[in-house]
Amino acid sequence: MRIDIIMKRWIDILARLWLGWQERRRARNWLKLAQDDDKWVVSDAKRAAPAIVSTSAPLPDDIARTAQNRFVILELPADEFVARRMSVPAQARDLLPGIVRNQIERLCPWRANQAAYGFDVRPSEDATSLDVRVLITSRAVLDEACQRLGGMGLRVDRVVAGEHLADAAIPVVLWSRLADATDKSLARIRQTIGSLMAAAVCITLIVNVWAFMTATSADSESEDVGTRIAALQRQVKGALPRQSIPSLAPPERAWALKETSPVAVIVVEALSRALPDNSHLTELNLDGATLRIVGFADDAPSLIALLEQSGHLRDVHFFAPTTRGADGTRFMFHIEARVEAHPRIDGG
Repeated sequence: MRIDIIMKRWIDILARLWLGWQERRRARNWLKLAQDDDKWVVSDAKRAAPAIVSTSAPLPDDIARTAQNRFVILELPADEFVARRMSVPAQARDLLPGIVRNQIERLCPWRANQAAYGFDVRPSEDATSLDVRVLITSRAVLDEACQRLGGMGLRVDRVVAGEHLADAAIPVVLWSRLADATDKSLARIRQTIGSLMAAAVCITLIVNVWAFMTATSADSESEDVGTRIAALQRQVKGALPRQSIPSLAPPERAWALKETSPVAVIVVEALSRALPDNSHLTELNLDGATLRIVGFADDAPSLIALLEQSGHLRDVHFFAPTTRGADGTRFMFHIEARVEAHPRIDGG
């Protein structure tokens, strides 16, 4: 089934529920008019005794004002409707509205669309069947009665019959404004409900988008603040001793190693400037700030002073004996030093 059909039916159900709730709420304060010969018998939910008003005279002002805010019920006299009886199996009690609707063409003296009807269930001697009494009146009679009260300034909400019948327990409703509501009368309520639903959807979307954007902005600001705080902490702490770096948290340790570790390119450049042309390296190992180099030179002891004078190395010393090379003229050296971190080479 299409979604638009489902939504339309759902809105129609909500509209009828709304009208039903309004009718039940208003029906608590009712005003009933019943014609008795040439008099109106006006009963009020808040008055103990009914008022008697002549049908040829207008309603008193106090009753007319009261009726403006009341649920107005019109009771038809017994000579303006007919009664029909039908027997229905007891198991069909829940299906009575449909059964009566299907039989109304046969029961009433008018066409089905020209009649208004109601029914009640009467006591039956046979427990297996239901005695259903159907009360029927003409639409013309009903419309004439409603127009007569409308000329008196009253808007009829319900038409009933039965209290003048000797065996009537409760009034039988022949017509009500809610049951007779047409698509035209429901259109305004449907439109209002549809507008409210559309507004609720729009507000929900706007709130969700706003919440998403706010959360995204808050996350971005939180990341920026975290970065700034980390930078300030690094500035406040300054250069950390190498021995304290292992005790830091992993993110801080990475930053500390990055800031305190020498740059290999600068170290290689410093070595190329400090070592004489008659020497060359065969191994270079940079482990943190510890540099170890192995190579050949004509005068190995002189390399210690040259490397210390470079300004990038300190504690320069041999970590293994110096030996003569295979050609007998050059010496193989093994030197270890501590690298001082510099951002660049002087003069570079």
